[in-house]
Amino acid sequence: MVHQFLEQKPLFYTEIDTTRMPRIYEKVKTFLHIPKIIHIIGTNGKGTTGRFLASALHKKGLNVGHYTSPHILHFNERIWCNGEDVGDTRLEEAHKKLQEILSEQESQSLSYFEYTTFLAMFVYQECDYVVLEAGLGGEFDATAVFENVLTLVTPIDIDHQSFLGETLQEIASTKLRAMQKSCILAEQKFSEVYTIAQDIAQERGCKLLRVQECLKESDKETIEHIAQELKLPSYLRENLKLSISALLSLGFEYSLQDFADARLFGRMSYLDENIIVDVGHNPLAARSIKEALEGEKYTLIYNTYKDKDYKEILTLLSPIIESVEILDVEEARIVAKGELEKCLSELKIEYKHFDRARFENESQDKTKKYLVFGSFSVVEKFLKAGVRL
Repeated sequence: MVHQFLEQKPLFYTEIDTTRMPRIYEKVKTFLHIPKIIHIIGTNGKGTTGRFLASALHKKGLNVGHYTSPHILHFNERIWCNGEDVGDTRLEEAHKKLQEILSEQESQSLSYFEYTTFLAMFVYQECDYVVLEAGLGGEFDATAVFENVLTLVTPIDIDHQSFLGETLQEIASTKLRAMQKSCILAEQKFSEVYTIAQDIAQERGCKLLRVQECLKESDKETIEHIAQELKLPSYLRENLKLSISALLSLGFEYSLQDFADARLFGRMSYLDENIIVDVGHNPLAARSIKEALEGEKYTLIYNTYKDKDYKEILTLLSPIIESVEILDVEEARIVAKGELEKCLSELKIEYKHFDRARFENESQDKTKKYLVFGSFSVVEKFLKAGVRL
């Protein structure tokens, strides 16, 4: 069974063999029909940009897949097709086909993300378009082996330094070297990203455009109307702009109805009028959340991975934090409890540990606002805690 097989593979790795996916793809590709692929790279906003775009293309009557990661509650969330997460039967068929093609050694050697990328591509055999979201990289990401018709670049920032490099130059270069024939850049925080992108595009003969170059004034007015109707915070509006730029470059028109059902759960999602969950986990996400919620005070239900700059994240969020409730997450990557408590003390942020019964009682007061934030694992743990809303 596919789920049992995947459970045997670790979700995270300290080292990745960058030659493995291209090598095994050479064997697998003769069994695949490759749809038109739109590849999304960047630091933040890949998931929502991809869902906006995939939903809009599907509304045009096309068969469309969207491969996103990680998942929150169920693995099937990663493989969306024509408005629905993949079903277990279809997933099992793809797994069986892949097992027939690969040797046992190849099957076992592929990382969790590499194997699931192949699974998704077998699910997407009958698609017209596939929106393929990179995991954490670019040039060496498992999704980069497939030829694409368009690369989309969301904002790039410092993240995943152990894999991508310590400096913005290294991280941006690694991500941007995934561009192929045509590329659209979202608005970037760092001007250096534009320079790096231009150099790589020139080197590769890739047509490079910025979002601003793709949109007319009439498009900007329409996007603002759509964003208001959908009640999108500022950072999701930027993702909408990038997805619409992609539609226009591919020759498609668009309307409000194309995006009506396109919100991806876990991105500024309201569980109740006073409870927001967001899977953000880095400074760029924290900055976007702070800007979206400025003017209000929230109890932050939080935890973080030890490799994240959680002091900067908490500093950025501090203007909207009333207090913090630390949610216990049993995972090897999670920061030691004492380290997080020390950081909160240094920042003079009041904290206590999350208690389900207390939360259920206090959250009934709708004037008391909560933000669940820190990682996919934090949101997953909160949702699985069985909190009654």
